[in-house]
Amino acid sequence: MSTLKQAKAPEQALVVGRITSVYGVKGWVKLYSHTEPMTGIFDYKHWWLKTPSGWKVVELSQGRTQGRGLVAAIKGYNDRDLVKEICGCDIYIDAKDLPKLEDGEFYWSQLVGLKVTTKEGVLLGKVSQLMETGANDVLVVRGCEGSYDREERLIPYVPDQFVLNIDLDKQEMVVDWDPDF
Repeated sequence: MSTLKQAKAPEQALVVGRITSVYGVKGWVKLYSHTEPMTGIFDYKHWWLKTPSGWKVVELSQGRTQGRGLVAAIKGYNDRDLVKEICGCDIYIDAKDLPKLEDGEFYWSQLVGLKVTTKEGVLLGKVSQLMETGANDVLVVRGCEGSYDREERLIPYVPDQFVLNIDLDKQEMVVDWDPDF
């Protein structure tokens, strides 16, 4: 018997993790978290799951670290067999539930899809993803229609040095970057 409640999709669905597998016999699940820190996924008590039959909403009951990973109990799931129906589902929240940021701070999800132009006005492409490297984050910029070329560029995300301006309203980022590099 399913305990999932039908739900409409969040206004701005943002994936924050994934239910990977069953953990133990009491209906707990193993999680993979995209949040930083990884335990930040527990800050959101209501999760939307996109299942083959549509959006469902579940409520986090408990969560904790287990070894190097995370495990969680979902309200209404107290059986190993029952919880299998949500294994493999991505966990979404509504982006409007994210904490507000200071001016000049951005969530990665806000940067993906932005057009990237040089300070001279040359279109390099769009941000396809960001990578965490340790020293600094890196923008992966892929050529798009109208761009200088179709090359993929890795541009360090270093504000005021390489990233000069971000305008979310215009969906544009201005960088100090040589198009031939």
